[in-house]
Amino acid sequence: MLEIKNLTKILGDKLILRNVSLTLGKGEILAVVGPNGAGKSTFFKCTVGLLQPSGGEIILDGNLVKKKSAIARKKIGFLGHESFLYNNLSPLENLQFYGKLYKVKNLEERMKELLKEVGLYLFKDVPIRSFSRGMMQRLAIARVLLAEPDILMLDEPHTGLDQEAVQLLNKIIIDKKNSGTSILIISHDFEQVHKLADRVAVLKKGKIVETRELAESMDLYGMKEWYEKVVSEG
Repeated sequence: MLEIKNLTKILGDKLILRNVSLTLGKGEILAVVGPNGAGKSTFFKCTVGLLQPSGGEIILDGNLVKKKSAIARKKIGFLGHESFLYNNLSPLENLQFYGKLYKVKNLEERMKELLKEVGLYLFKDVPIRSFSRGMMQRLAIARVLLAEPDILMLDEPHTGLDQEAVQLLNKIIIDKKNSGTSILIISHDFEQVHKLADRVAVLKKGKIVETRELAESMDLYGMKEWYEKVVSEG
C-alpha cells in the first residue's frame, strides 16, 4: 500500500534522514520508535508532505507521490503536533470547513457521527478556544477521519491525553485497522506501541537500524529490552 524508498532529508548542512526505506501493508499498524534527535518528526513531515524530501521516493498504491499530490492528500490522513483547527470555530464548523475542502459525501451525517464517536457531540456548537488538550485532540482525530483516508499517519498521538482519551483513541485505531486502514505511528510511548503495533521499526541517527514483528509472546518488558539493545548496538 505505502512504500518509502531511500528517503533522505538535508536541513542546512545536516543530513537528517539517511536512505530510509519502509513498507506499510493494508490493515497493518507500524510503529516507528527511536531516541530523541533520531529524525522521527522529520521522517513524519516528509512522508505526509509537510516537508519536501531531499531524495528518495514515496509510492502509494503503485503510484509515485509527488509534491502537493492530490492523491496523497485524499488517501493519507495525518495527525501531527498541530491540530490544524480554528479556535474561533465550533467542532461542527471546523469539520464543515474540512468536509467541504475534501468534498466529503453526506457531510452533515458524517460530522455528527464522528463527533459522537469521539465524545464531543454535546459540545458541537461551542467555540473550541476553551477546549482542553484532550478535547482538542479528539476533535483533531475526527478531522483526520472525516475524509475516510486509506492510511493514517499519527505523530505522538497519545501525548498529553488522559486515560479515557487514550482508550478512546486506541479503540478508534484498532477499529480502523480491522476495517483495512493502514496506520503508521511515531511514538515514544512503548506501552501504547506494544498494545497497538503489528511491527516496530527503530530509527537511529536518521536511518532504520532494525524492524521486528511484535509476536504475541513478546511482553512489554521484552520489547523494551530488545529496543534498548538495538539502540545501543545499532
